[in-house]
Amino acid sequence: MEHRDDTRSEVTVPHPHGTGAVVYDRQWTSDLYSSARCAAVLLGMLLLVDLAAGTLTWWRSALWISLALLLFLVLFPARVSAGEGWLASRRLLRTRRVRTDRLVAVRPLDGVAKRLVLRDTLGARVEIDPAVLLRNPDLWLRLTEAAHTSETSGTLRSGTTALHQLAERIDRETALTVFRASGLE
Repeated sequence: MEHRDDTRSEVTVPHPHGTGAVVYDRQWTSDLYSSARCAAVLLGMLLLVDLAAGTLTWWRSALWISLALLLFLVLFPARVSAGEGWLASRRLLRTRRVRTDRLVAVRPLDGVAKRLVLRDTLGARVEIDPAVLLRNPDLWLRLTEAAHTSETSGTLRSGTTALHQLAERIDRETALTVFRASGLE
């Protein structure tokens, strides 16, 4: 009598617009919960203040619920995923996808919320938060491999400096994290 091993090999289903396994932002769910908590705290505070003042009515409650829902929609995080040769950012109503092996431009946007804008030869455009790449080495690896392909093929005309600066920043942050974890800080 043979004993069968219950372990199954992992099957990866290729993404319809590319080959290979798909990697996702690992902290997206915690970001989603954080935005929901912020909206719930705002709703609770507004209802408590209104209740304490004695002015809580059904239409004011509806107004506060609408305001909390609006805050949740504003804070709703983009779900970033990447496969071999593509990167996608999915928001509530729309998914934007760019071919990272056919990049034309990479441009950082500085401001209150830092963004990295990627454009490809097909005219597609994706904006992502560089912190997502910092938190997810798998996403960063997919982007750099494909961007290197774009750079060597000559399609990446602007933004190589921005990519190299981002790579230096990610390498520096990764080294600091390793030093902190090993106690060599």
